[in-house]
Amino acid sequence: MNVDKLFYRPKEAADSLGMSRTAVFRLIKTGELQSIKREGYRLVPAWALVEFARALEAAAGLAHREVA
Repeated sequence: MNVDKLFYRPKEAADSLGMSRTAVFRLIKTGELQSIKREGYRLVPAWALVEFARALEAAAGLAHREVA
């Protein structure tokens, strides 16, 4: 069974977004990227990555297209 990840560590989120880990922490700090802190570690929900990417696309004037 192939299950997509529900949460990503900041480094994994950075890799998915094509940016540095430091940039991801900056986005978390400013509230642009939502995350959860639990027992000393931070997780970024998969939906937060998608939401952030769509906001970037909208700001750039790009239309969202479904990927097959």
